[in-house]
Amino acid sequence: MPPLTEPAHTTTHGTAVLRELSPQHRRLRRAIPEVYRGFGELSNAAFTSGALDRKTKELIALAIGVVGGCDGCIASHGQAAARAGATRQEAAEAIGVTFLMHGGPATIHGARAYDAFCEFADAVDDGDSPA
Repeated sequence: MPPLTEPAHTTTHGTAVLRELSPQHRRLRRAIPEVYRGFGELSNAAFTSGALDRKTKELIALAIGVVGGCDGCIASHGQAAARAGATRQEAAEAIGVTFLMHGGPATIHGARAYDAFCEFADAVDDGDSPA
């Protein structure tokens, strides 16, 4: 039996999600620009390195996206975690904690999150800037 190899990470859980959400966000941002501006400021403050570095904070956000079943959060924070230097193993272990905290549903969204993270990590490894 030949050894199993992982497929290339071109999924519907990473870049495709970000591309699908982009026009929707643009339309809503035009309707409520101040709300988006405030959310952006909150996001910047939350992800600024302090006692926890940005990579760790992005892995936490990725895990919260898994527990929340939020594909947009998974894609966004998977990409940001990869760009912040998170490894596949770090992402896998952060996702693993969600199994404990959220049970069976986390195994579904966790697998999607890991696939999305690996897609973005591959792009970072290749020197690309996905989505």
